[in-house]
Amino acid sequence: MTRLFDVLVSGVLLLLLSPFLLYRAVAGQISTHQVFIRMPQLGYRQRPFNRLSFASAASGKNLAVLINVLAGDLAWAGVRALSPAEAEQLGAKASDHFNFRPGVLSAYSLKRQVGLAYDGEFATDHAFFTHLSIKSYIGLCLRGLIAWVLEGDADRPTAPLLHFWGVDILNTTMTEALDWLEACLDKPHTSLLAFVNPACLNIAYTHEDYRQVLQNAECVLPDGIGIKIACRLLGQHLRENVNGTDMFPRLCDRAAKAGYSLFLLGGLPGIAEQAATAMQQRFPGLKIAGVQDGFFSDAQEPQVLAAINASGAAVLLVGFGVPKQELWLARYREQLRVPVCMGVGGLFDYYSGRIPRAPVWMREIGIEWTWRLLQEPGRMWRRYLIGNPLFLYRVWRQRQQG
Repeated sequence: MTRLFDVLVSGVLLLLLSPFLLYRAVAGQISTHQVFIRMPQLGYRQRPFNRLSFASAASGKNLAVLINVLAGDLAWAGVRALSPAEAEQLGAKASDHFNFRPGVLSAYSLKRQVGLAYDGEFATDHAFFTHLSIKSYIGLCLRGLIAWVLEGDADRPTAPLLHFWGVDILNTTMTEALDWLEACLDKPHTSLLAFVNPACLNIAYTHEDYRQVLQNAECVLPDGIGIKIACRLLGQHLRENVNGTDMFPRLCDRAAKAGYSLFLLGGLPGIAEQAATAMQQRFPGLKIAGVQDGFFSDAQEPQVLAAINASGAAVLLVGFGVPKQELWLARYREQLRVPVCMGVGGLFDYYSGRIPRAPVWMREIGIEWTWRLLQEPGRMWRRYLIGNPLFLYRVWRQRQQG
């Protein structure tokens, strides 16, 4: 069925685009004395083929790949085709790779395009295509098309820091952020990590104390499609969407393997405990040093601080919401004896099961915010329907001001 889909779509596109493709072929022949550039690659079962692109550098260069799809060299969706040199270099690691058809689009390339490629390429692609169905295949193709339209193909520079009205955001990857976090575990002082999305930056725009906390934090990470769109407006490339919700299970996995412990603070009564139990079941060996809901009085704060310090936790996750959690951490930073502290918003709600997270396909095309809006319209409408346009307007003004 997937092959039939490939033939139908590529055939229709070749027919519809034939005048333009003929023009590209003639232009290439005139300017470079050849129609195609042929790139040797290895396909299914290591069958060699030449991946085609038009020779001249004008727009539509990669449309020649339609011929590869129609001929069966490539599928619309599949694993990344390897060059003979790359296959030789990878050796045995590439053996399973050739059990899947190569494609124009892969599950990993889609995740990388939208900043969600946290796991390895081979692991991501093999997990997807091992359980492939025609529904998931067409779904991946459609998500890839939407992501391509939203992202475009511009080659934008990658700055190490992203600047938004005095707040510096580290332009990094999930793996690098977790490596940084673990490197802080041996430091003698408490390191503060913060995640910011458009709603956070809107608050920081007018809330001086919160903005100062972010400026003083050791690490501020980009969270959400809004930051990616803002980077595009500013002509920058965002490497990955390094949000706390996706970081949490990866942090738990690392903590379980390395033996350090976490303390979960915040949420409704019982929610942090449920999240802790769920993650311990998912990651055997994970040490949860303590849990505490977010409903305690000012008079109880010394007891909460004492419990955190006595727990021996290496990482403190605080879910009070923005900006309360960051302001609380800044206020008690000198009293805390925890190597790394981070604000995580409503993260415990997701992992306790109280609030379901958006399906993967919605996250891959950048509309997770619509899921949140539909779940809690009374609480979220102002953040998304007013806050998102306001944030983009402020980014546009920042660009105009240079």
